[in-house]
Formats: sequence, C-alpha cells, structure tokens
Amino acid sequence: MSAGQHTLAMVGAGKMGEAILSGLLRAGWPPSRLIATARRPERRAQLAERYGVRVLSNAEAAAQADVLVIGVKPQDAATLLEDLGPRVPSGKLIISLCAGLPTSFFEKRLPESTPVVRVMSNTPALVDQAMSAISAGSHASAEHLTLTEELLRPLGETIQVPESQQDAVTALSGSGPAYFYYLVEAMTDAGILLGLPRQVAHDLIVQAALGAAVMLRESGEHPVTLREAVTSPGGTTISAIRELESHRVRAAVLDAIEAARDRARELAASVD
Repeated sequence: MSAGQHTLAMVGAGKMGEAILSGLLRAGWPPSRLIATARRPERRAQLAERYGVRVLSNAEAAAQADVLVIGVKPQDAATLLEDLGPRVPSGKLIISLCAGLPTSFFEKRLPESTPVVRVMSNTPALVDQAMSAISAGSHASAEHLTLTEELLRPLGETIQVPESQQDAVTALSGSGPAYFYYLVEAMTDAGILLGLPRQVAHDLIVQAALGAAVMLRESGEHPVTLREAVTSPGGTTISAIRELESHRVRAAVLDAIEAARDRARELAASVD
C-alpha cells in the first residue's frame, strides 16, 4: 500500500505536526485520510477550520488511523502513552517526532512488537524544505522506514541514520535553522550599523544565504573551496574572516551544537 492510501493521525498537532499536515495536503492527500488531535478546544477548532481534516479524540484516532504520528512535547509523551498505549492495536506504525526520546521509550509503553520509527525534522517543513532524519526501532522493518520516507518526502529531504546518532541530528539539523536565523539577525544589525536601511540589509543577506546554500548543494564543492573562492589576498573577506577567528566563532559553534546535543540527552533522561 502506498503512503497516500494510508490514513494518518497527527497526535498532538503542534507546530511540527501542523507542518506535516499542511505539507501532505499540498502534496495532494485528501483531507479525509488525515486526522488531528489536540488538547485545547480552540486548537481543535482551528485545525478543523484551517485544513478541513477530522479532529478526533486520541482514542478515536488510534482506532481509525493506520499510522500514528506522535507530535507532543517530550515531557508530555509519558502521560499521553499512559492513555493511548492500551488503545493502540498491535502492529500499527508509530512515528515519533518527540525530540530526545528513544524508540525504546515508546516500545515499553505500547503493545509488544509495535513498530516505532523515530524522526527528527525541522521547521523548513513549512516551505517543503525540511531535512528529516529517520531511525528504526527494534520492531520497525525496512518497509516501515520506506513508508515513513514516503510520508515525509513532500516536506523536503529525508535521510536514514542509526538511532545512536539522533541526538547529534537534533542538535545539528533540528535546531539548525535557529542558528542561521541568529546569524541573519546579527548580519542585519551589522548592515544597519554600516548605514543600510533594515529592509535592504535583510534582503541582501537572505539572498546571499539562499545563493550560498544552492551553490553548496549543486556544486558539490567543499565549503572551504567555495569560501576560498571569495577570499582574495589582502581583501575585504579575509579581514572579516580574521575577526571571526579572533573571536573564536568556530569554537563557539562547536560548543553550541554540543550543548544542544547534551540538552537532548537530558530531556530523554528526565522522562525515561
């Protein structure tokens, strides 16, 4: 059965869950094959009105959907599974979007041999440019991984990784867009300091970032090679690079991403 023939329930349709719902609808999924659940009544009404999908209780979603995507906050997952676990039919595919939580967390709270696939995606799913890293739990087969990739493909790119690498993926890719937004914010401030109007600075930086990303993807060149092509001897770029190095920006990036990885581990430990 292809992905589009399944019925999918987004259990806990937060920002990431809503991104997946909207992406599947843009890819041509009929609303009748999509279900959402949400805790707050106003959120349930919003999802039904905005997307035309069925908004049901967790128990109804578990009974009617072929695939359950868990999108609640990690700290809420245990409470959800206390209620949902006994209602999940054996063999139903569970896809977890919960940062930091291993597949074993779900497996021990669900019926025996339930297939669980762990996914770390990111917010560019909203514009169909996500990167989603996928890992199989102990009962998930190659077919489950293929189905998960098919479900996520409308949102951007997918990659399979061992689950042992998922905390690193969370730190690097899941949180990654925030690092770029932070850099764009700082560069915009620099443009204003140099006398440019805010909107002009913003437009220049966004297009530079977009162009650089496309060059990285399509040229196949190492980033060092592309950077050196812009860095003339005694020029403006090397002066800027010298300042970045003197302020240990490279080391700060390494430390920041390592801290994000450590926090992912702490989240998992706090709810295990």
